[in-house]
Amino acid sequence: MILAVDTSLGTAVALIDPDGTSRAEAGTADPLGHAEVIGDLVHDVLREGGADGITHVVAGMGPGPFTGLRIGIATARAFALGRGIPVVPVPSHTAAALTIQSTVTEPFAVVTDARPPRGRRHRVRRTGRGRDPAHDRRHGARAGPPTPTIISPVSAGST
Repeated sequence: MILAVDTSLGTAVALIDPDGTSRAEAGTADPLGHAEVIGDLVHDVLREGGADGITHVVAGMGPGPFTGLRIGIATARAFALGRGIPVVPVPSHTAAALTIQSTVTEPFAVVTDARPPRGRRHRVRRTGRGRDPAHDRRHGARAGPPTPTIISPVSAGST
């Protein structure tokens, strides 16, 4: 089972079964106040979904406001350290793309507000295996399961 923590926008915590099914979720869209709510959200998710059997903790790594990200990453690391289990850092845009990959066949963009005047956008395209081999070679990625490929991070104002 995986405990996932992301504070790149609001605050979100989820407990995910090995098959990808959500066992419990809690969150708030408020982009402020991460520190005030994250402990209660983790507690609620563990109470609802069960605290036994967690083997990994996923930490959302942004993009997002620095202070909010630090709170989520620190929470994920502290939980993992206390349990003696690994933390898996995941870019928040990748997590969002993985959530909808099975329902989309065309290229799409994951766009988030990263405080005016800038936003962050990642264009995503699926290839036959779900990866872009040229991108993999450029960035040293290893072969793995089909996943969306982040083609290029760009500022929201650029084309």
